[in-house]
Amino acid sequence: MSYTSTMYHIIVRTHSSERTISEEHERDLYAYVMGIVDEVGGKLYRIGGMPDHIHIFLSLPANLSMSDFVQRMKTATSKWLKANPVFPHWSGWSKEYAGFSYSVKEKDRVVNYIRNQKEHHKRMTFAEEYRAFLEENGLTVDERYFLKD
Repeated sequence: MSYTSTMYHIIVRTHSSERTISEEHERDLYAYVMGIVDEVGGKLYRIGGMPDHIHIFLSLPANLSMSDFVQRMKTATSKWLKANPVFPHWSGWSKEYAGFSYSVKEKDRVVNYIRNQKEHHKRMTFAEEYRAFLEENGLTVDERYFLKD
């Protein structure tokens, strides 16, 4: 028996940061993502976002990499969103994403951060938020590629 604890905070933005996830129907998208997480044997702790990006905080099984999950989630949701008439302007996800690992001790902090996305973005743009996450996690921002599709 192996024991693993893999908690990830994944941030995915829409193509060209277009505001194509309507607040009126965002919960439909979140429910769809929750189904994908369940399907792969993961556990969703919190999902939330804004019209131009989503945050997903979850645990994945040890045999599934974060990148494989993101690819699967982006492919499935993009097909679903394109076919769903309540998302008429959907054009896809950006090529890039950000993903960070957290310990169980940080779980409540990350859940609360995602829960408060609407309030948080009254004070900070997505670009500012994204840059801060990258820098806080020791990643160098390459301006040639930052938020470019």
